[in-house]
Amino acid sequence: METILQHFRKDEQPFIEMAIGWIREVEDTYAPKLTGFLDPRQQFIVESLAHGSDLQVGSSGAFSEAERQRMLIYPDYYVPESTDYQIALFNVKYPAKFMKLEHRDILGSMMSLGIDRSKFGDIRIWEDVVQFTVADELKDYMTANFTSIGKSKVTVEENDRPEEWLQSADTWTEDLHIVSSMRLDVVVAALANISRQKAATLIHGEKVKVNWAVRDQPAFELQESDMLSIRGAGRFKVVGIEGRTKKDKIRLSIGKLE
Repeated sequence: METILQHFRKDEQPFIEMAIGWIREVEDTYAPKLTGFLDPRQQFIVESLAHGSDLQVGSSGAFSEAERQRMLIYPDYYVPESTDYQIALFNVKYPAKFMKLEHRDILGSMMSLGIDRSKFGDIRIWEDVVQFTVADELKDYMTANFTSIGKSKVTVEENDRPEEWLQSADTWTEDLHIVSSMRLDVVVAALANISRQKAATLIHGEKVKVNWAVRDQPAFELQESDMLSIRGAGRFKVVGIEGRTKKDKIRLSIGKLE
């Protein structure tokens, strides 16, 4: 266990231990194990842990190019089907003439219902169409209880027609950056094209998030698959470490949301 944990952050250990439990369960029972919706960093951790076993890992978020996905850990004899991921997709019906919904409005309303974040996936909005995914077992609960967003009444309706599901409007571009270390202030300075001092000020001012959590320590070490949000500069992901230069600097592949 210690050998595995040393490759990840200390605050990720509870999730890692849970993921190791899933893998051991599949190894012991020889039956597939379905997770909740995981963010990209969590997906990376599960894939990394399963890589050292004889097990296979699949993932689905229903939407194409979904950010949050459920993962299926399974023995090599098993052939997964789309229904194994047990995901329901809903449309939100609301008075579009009188209100404009944003991602945070829907997320806040869902969280106020007491639903664990691992039980629902991506939320997509295009003009007046709003869709979201949840674990199958919540279908009836959502239909009965998701009746308002803010002060407005809404209804939700399951949509089982993939041709009507919203496509991702996100466009990512990938660039190579040369950095001296994986420290948060060093990488933020490179991505935002500012000095390390200004990067540290942003970080201390809680204007930088890593994997959706505010990180206020400039010395925080980034790793592959991390997602960054820098106030005023945009959203980024650490795609991969591409080795080192002759001067021993790190060649970092970074995706940026356009």
